[in-house]
Amino acid sequence: MNNDIFPCLWYDGDAKESSEFYCKVFDGKITADTPVVMNIELFGQKIMLLDGGPQFKKNASVSFMVICETEDEVQKYWDMLIEDGMALMPLDSYSWSKKYGWVKDQYGVTWQIFLGEKQGEQKIIPTMMFIHGNNGKASEAMQLYTAVFPDSEIGNILRYGDGSEGHAAAEPPENIQLGHFVINGYSLFCMDNSYDHQFDFNEGISMVVMTDDQEQTDRYWNKLVSNGGQESMCGWLKDKYGFSWQIVPKKLIQLMSDPDQAKAQKVVQAMMKMQKIIIQDLENAYHS
Repeated sequence: MNNDIFPCLWYDGDAKESSEFYCKVFDGKITADTPVVMNIELFGQKIMLLDGGPQFKKNASVSFMVICETEDEVQKYWDMLIEDGMALMPLDSYSWSKKYGWVKDQYGVTWQIFLGEKQGEQKIIPTMMFIHGNNGKASEAMQLYTAVFPDSEIGNILRYGDGSEGHAAAEPPENIQLGHFVINGYSLFCMDNSYDHQFDFNEGISMVVMTDDQEQTDRYWNKLVSNGGQESMCGWLKDKYGFSWQIVPKKLIQLMSDPDQAKAQKVVQAMMKMQKIIIQDLENAYHS
């Protein structure tokens, strides 16, 4: 499974507690435990939890679809996630799944738990909701993302006009009820929604892309920014839809993890001044 692309969840002091909770719910394991970053592995998939402070709150514009093989499995995850959380769509039988529910857990992360067929190896699939000014742009976004990244394709698409029942009455028939796409071997879902939600994409949930070299870093960064995106700091950018990406050279992690704390700190300080990460500048700081 490709763990060079993975979601990052933003926390305000409770990343470790949340990590332990998800590992308990999904029988996962913690793979990195630092004061700022926790990495966990659920079903072989990497998720990063970042204790970044109070600036950003996670919301349902990005949820996590968990594809289950039995009704008992759906029930098990639902029962654990709903504790101190809330149901966004009740656990029930729907046209698209015999057993499905959408829950916001106690840490503000939303999960769509359902009985269905897995899309390749991935059991947990980040799901982007295109709302407000982005509503109707899910199809365009899939085209952009699959053009930016290699080993990409657009998979099955269900449009609201395809005859499925449910809450589709208010939606334009050409809009996407659920679209599956793959970037660099990593599966995502997307959906259009015309409801006036009180949230939208923000830095609370982003996607991290680990790169092999400067050429790859430049290519992803430049394509996402030049197509109406916006540069941010420390390898972060927003694409034209306001969705956040972190384009991170593997070399940065390697240098920041150096046992020589003074050298590692120089690298961190250099990185803090950058927008796009420049590997040569990191190495210069390391050797200075």
